[in-house]
This record gives sequence, structure tokens and C-alpha cells, in this order.
Amino acid sequence: MTLREGLVIRTHGGHYFVQADGATVDCTLRGRLKKERIPTDLVVIGDRVLWRPTEAGLGVIEEVLPRKAVLSRRPPPPRPGKVAEREQVIIANPDQVVVVFSLRSPPLNTFLLDRYLVACEAEELPVLIVGNKVDLLPENEEARPLRLYEEIGYKVLYTSVATGENIEALRGLLRGKISVLTGPSGVGKSSLLNALWPHLELPVGEISTYHDRGKHTTVVSMLLNPEPDIYVADTPGMRTFLLWDIDPEQLEAFFPEMRPYLGKCHYLPCTHRHEPGCAVKTAVAEGKIHPLRYESYRRIFNHEI
Repeated sequence: MTLREGLVIRTHGGHYFVQADGATVDCTLRGRLKKERIPTDLVVIGDRVLWRPTEAGLGVIEEVLPRKAVLSRRPPPPRPGKVAEREQVIIANPDQVVVVFSLRSPPLNTFLLDRYLVACEAEELPVLIVGNKVDLLPENEEARPLRLYEEIGYKVLYTSVATGENIEALRGLLRGKISVLTGPSGVGKSSLLNALWPHLELPVGEISTYHDRGKHTTVVSMLLNPEPDIYVADTPGMRTFLLWDIDPEQLEAFFPEMRPYLGKCHYLPCTHRHEPGCAVKTAVAEGKIHPLRYESYRRIFNHEI
């Protein structure tokens, strides 16, 4: 029987829901694929697969096509003192990553944001940074708190579900692409999707007043298709984002503002932490590299969460 190609839009409990020819098919995974010992997820949303039908609405995935890129992380440690040795793929083959952070409630965490950006740089994935809940900023506060990222060259969009600010602009930036909305819990990812497409009726959580952080509302990653030319993944919130398969010696390449200074340090190779005559540290001292970004580099290099 001729195999058919499809797109995985949801996975749950050993079931892989594949969109093909305008329908969704509930597929299982061929036994030989399950036996493959690889340190990553076998099938995730965004994967292109070859499958064969078994009966109406059901099928078997025979092959997972090569991934062009992934957004992934190292899972949280299974127990204290241990390191997870498996890649957790959030989505395969996205056209862009939409990293959503709230500007208030929960407060903006630039160190966590930088980890997402490093993961995207490593995979050469285009990034859109969404600063949500802009309506909660005090009137006398800096109107563009993510300005430093705009200056580096990242695309930044400020949004508010409460006021509708830039909601339609976000729709335009999602059109014609497979996008993934990712970021911490409680920043408003599902609320943004509901504002764009009310018929989705995605559950929306509350913010813990004690910890001022979000509670998980999305528990299963789904690749939604709310309009004919828009695919967007709603993913569970993440309180930590541990980088997968990035050596500290590679890290400098994933901070775009550092690139003009690479190879210009007095000592080579240079870790840009303690060596004298470091061009990167000089750029920080001269205000050419933002100190918060340099601190992020230092923390990631030292494996500090």
C-alpha cells in the first residue's frame, strides 16, 4: 500500500494525530521505530511523517521524515544531583519561534528569555519576541522595556489582550507560517490565541499571588490550524529552560552582539570571563554590549540556572 505524508498536530499517550488531506488520523507508531535507541523524542508536533491507513480514521506511522530544525531543551533533572540525558523536543520544523513574556504579572525575566534566544540561534530559527500585558506597565515606566533586544536586531511586538493592542499585528506575523508560542507559565500565550480565535476556547490560568508566577494551563502541546494558512503551536509553560547540546565554547556565537568582537581578544581561544585583553569585556565596559546580556552569557557558560 502506498504511504501517505502528513503533519503531526498532537501527541498523547502513544497516539499521534496526523493531519493529511484535510482530515485528522489517529496513528500509532510502527514497532521497529519504538525500538530505536535515540536520545530524543521519536515523534513530536511539527514532524512530517509517512503513514499508512489501517481502518477508517486510524493508521500507523511507518517513517518520520528528517527534521530541518527543532526547538528543544534539556528536561528538568529527574532528581536532585542528576542530569537528564535526553532531548525534549518542543516542536519540529517550525518556521518561527514566538517567545512570549509578560511585562508584569509575572515579571519579565530576561535571563530566561535569553536562554530561549540562544536555543533559537543555535538552530538558526527566526524569533519574534512578544512583550505581553503592556497595559499593566505604569504610565511613567519605560514604554519599551525590551528595547535592548530591538537594538540587537530581534523583532519585538508589544501586545495586550485587555486593550487589543497589536493583536491583529500578531495575526499578520503568524500568517503563512508554522509558528510555536513558547515561554513561561502565566504570560498569556493561550489568552493571545483566544483573542485571535475565540472559537479555540483554550483554558486560561490564574497568576499565583504568592509567587507571582503562572500556573500551567496547557498540558499537551498542540499544533492548531485556526485559519487555512496559519499553524500555531500552543505549548505548556516552562519555569526553567535548560539548553540541550550546546557546549560553553560554542556559546559566544549565539549572542549576536558579541559576534563583531570574536577573534579580536588578546588570548585565543577566549572564554570572555576572566582573560585580560578580552574584546567582549571591553565592549561591555564601553556600553556596546548590554551588561544584562553579558551576565546571561556568564550564567549560561557557568551552568547557572
